[in-house]
Amino acid sequence: MRVAAAAYPLDWFDDWDGYEVKMTEWVGKAADQGAQILVFPEYGAMELASVAGVAADDLDAATRAVSDLLPRAADFLSGLAQAHGVHIVAPSGPLMTDAGLVNRAMFLAPSGAQGHQDKQIMTPWEVDPWQVTGNGPLQIFDTTLGRIGILICYDCEFPMLARRLVEEQVDIILIPSATETVAGYSRVRIGAMARALEGQCFTVMSSIVGDYPIEAVNISHGAGGVFCPPDKGLPQTGVIASGDLDVPGWTFGDLDLEKLATVRAGGGVRTRADWPLQMDRPVRHQPLT
Repeated sequence: MRVAAAAYPLDWFDDWDGYEVKMTEWVGKAADQGAQILVFPEYGAMELASVAGVAADDLDAATRAVSDLLPRAADFLSGLAQAHGVHIVAPSGPLMTDAGLVNRAMFLAPSGAQGHQDKQIMTPWEVDPWQVTGNGPLQIFDTTLGRIGILICYDCEFPMLARRLVEEQVDIILIPSATETVAGYSRVRIGAMARALEGQCFTVMSSIVGDYPIEAVNISHGAGGVFCPPDKGLPQTGVIASGDLDVPGWTFGDLDLEKLATVRAGGGVRTRADWPLQMDRPVRHQPLT
């Protein structure tokens, strides 16, 4: 299958029609290139604040506006997923729920079905001052393309989250991200590559790029990337595809689940199967003074 990872710039819209035009163009371009899974980035939905006429320096008002518009955006993107016959990870955004403010990414199927994944672990800035909270279980998405999981940005830097997905036989982990520094982008990229290595699975990373006049996403660096375990029949670097840093557009990668199965059964290493061997090891101190 072919996946598309976005390096996505945020725009300021005069009205809702401008948002629909942009998303129609982005989805159409990826679908025209044969992509079956499209991954938009974390907090890409913050541009919806402009539709509501929010002042650029008012994060609280922007948060409320995005939360209100997130379901409408999901429904519109669901229509595009159906029209093009693709799966879409919608740009995530802040959503007010009974559990508090969460960071939610919708996953939209060509059948019209809608699922979601909430971010699990917040960065310090999300905790304070933004007061976004981790929420809900890790979701397992059984799709016509295989079993898929989503780890939002910082979540992919925690191996045990990915391991829970792998234990449920997930083959593809999608990683929408938003990072304000190149160091942040590097952390998520390294995490995505490490999770592919450990779990002998595919990972797909998307990013926001560029500047935007709202505090949560005012500066963003990143690129799209598609990663794999570096082993038999797969790229020796572990990189299937990687976009140029901070250059907007789609990065495309082709995933072969049969090759992945071959690596797990007969590759150079068995990290997915051997994971339990590292557990409960005794520790002994040896003074060398």
